[in-house]
Amino acid sequence: MSAAPSEQPLDRASDIVLLDEPSMGLAPILVEEVFRIIARLKSEGVTMLLVKQFAAAALNVADYGYVLENGTIAIHGPAEKLKNDPAVKAAYFGGGQ
Repeated sequence: MSAAPSEQPLDRASDIVLLDEPSMGLAPILVEEVFRIIARLKSEGVTMLLVKQFAAAALNVADYGYVLENGTIAIHGPAEKLKNDPAVKAAYFGGGQ
């Protein structure tokens, strides 16, 4: 059974927080909570590097995104631009819909 995401405060001495697949293996309701916490931390000015295979979820909370293909940056830019990019949509959002 998965534990609920932590509400513990972060160590503010850190310059950046790395989140590597923070929702992997969690129940959908906990995934929603994880992204609510990420959005709250963003609003508090916490700098985060979020690694996520599910691009739509990551781009919904990101300011800027990098799309990697075979370990190489294939495209990057503001998250809003990437969410609307036809190539990103086709490759990561199910055929550009």
